[in-house]
Amino acid sequence: MDYERFHASLVAERPPAGLTPALQALWYDAQDDWAAAHRLAQADDSRAGAWVHAYLHRKEGDSANAAYWYARAQRAPGTRPPDEEWRDLVQALLAAT
Repeated sequence: MDYERFHASLVAERPPAGLTPALQALWYDAQDDWAAAHRLAQADDSRAGAWVHAYLHRKEGDSANAAYWYARAQRAPGTRPPDEEWRDLVQALLAAT
């Protein structure tokens, strides 16, 4: 799947089949369902899950918690606007699959 197909799927009721938990979390985040996104990211023990977890906490304004998760993801804390970080995350995670 590429970014355009992922983005187009946001009009559906459910995320596309076969997405990783981290990508599912980003799909739900785009649906303004932070709780579902957080639940998926929290259950994902991968570095990708930690990166999404960090982004979600940064987006909600919890910078201390976000810093912890960025460190777990081995990523520098995000500094770009959240919508740009979301796009970067989706593109990076799709490229890794």
